[in-house]
Amino acid sequence: MTRPRAIRFGSWLAVLVALGLGQAALDRVAAVRAQGAKQAPRFEVDPLWPKPLPNHWVLGNAIGVWADDRDRIWIIHRGSSTLDPNEKALELKSGDCCQGAPPVLAFDQQGNLVQSWGGPGQGYDWPTGNHGIFVDHTGMVWIGGNGPGDSHILKFTQDGKFVAQYGKPNARETGKNPQGQATHAPGSSDPVSFGRVAKIFVDAKANEAYVADGYLNRRVAVLDGASGKLKRFWGAYGKPPNDAPEGRYDPNAPPSQNFRNPVHCADLSVDGLVYVCDRLNDRLQVFKPDGTFVKEQFIDKHTRASGSVWDVAFSKDREQRFLFVPDGINNRVNILDRQSLEVLTSFGDGGRQPGQFYGVHSIAIDSQGNLYTTETWEGKRIQRFVNKGLAPVTKLHQGTVWPTARP
Repeated sequence: MTRPRAIRFGSWLAVLVALGLGQAALDRVAAVRAQGAKQAPRFEVDPLWPKPLPNHWVLGNAIGVWADDRDRIWIIHRGSSTLDPNEKALELKSGDCCQGAPPVLAFDQQGNLVQSWGGPGQGYDWPTGNHGIFVDHTGMVWIGGNGPGDSHILKFTQDGKFVAQYGKPNARETGKNPQGQATHAPGSSDPVSFGRVAKIFVDAKANEAYVADGYLNRRVAVLDGASGKLKRFWGAYGKPPNDAPEGRYDPNAPPSQNFRNPVHCADLSVDGLVYVCDRLNDRLQVFKPDGTFVKEQFIDKHTRASGSVWDVAFSKDREQRFLFVPDGINNRVNILDRQSLEVLTSFGDGGRQPGQFYGVHSIAIDSQGNLYTTETWEGKRIQRFVNKGLAPVTKLHQGTVWPTARP
């Protein structure tokens, strides 16, 4: 090829490449415009967090997570009671590996284990099915329970020293009827005890604890954070809670006027709104702190089984623009605009690889906006998702958010 022809060919090639790149950029812009130029936080899974546990410890059903004011990540799990015999051969003295870890674990930002404790002890009743963990502004660790007889709440120091117990175990399950079924009293109006608590959230300003009460009761209960005394409670739409049985959830029926079991979260935003996870009704209800109903949003309303609204966390910007809502049946984390409650996008998919889920159950966020999720059933793990900042929304479901570069 002669030099002039080579120059012309190179010029045409450059033009074609430029056109191709330009078209790709235009396609991306068009995709963003098609979504209304919306933005949402973007995340990537950190497959190397946390570091391996010592002592051949393994996790059971992981059913609570919280990030404290030092960015330590606390989880609670059920350990040995939810492990198959083949998973705890060391514990059963039938092999060299493994054994259930203590129920309460805390990790630093590097993934090192820094606290491990929990289980039955002197002076308190450990739940038969511990559930949910919260570290309040005074450093106290709150724990609920959703197992048989769990009608109380526990409070500990961060090194596991018992502080207080609110409520009495077995307050609701008082016996069995002639058919062998548990009988329950007094129910969601009990001024002292609870009905299988899912989660606690403590408001630092008012020193009030919001209790998702929960798996047997159908209410949000608000306690004095120091004494544990019940101050107020409410049911769906701010009405008195109703314990009457309901049929199976029907996505085509009018919205239920009651919470279904479980009431799975009740968390307070910076502007004083309480976000309640009505899990089996596939909805998030919003209230004022006195129980006045504000609004609701259904999320994947077609979802049956264990429902789609499992927990909530707020983004770390001043306005808390975004909500993060895990869905343990569809195995993803939905990202919502907090003002409109519109689902902007989601990440995650079913599976066992990093960034995938099996029963994603609870969620927490640290000061840098990184997310932490726990998984129940056979998921049995905690995962970290690194905050990569805001990005245009190009698809509703992102799937597995694998790192773009190897760590």
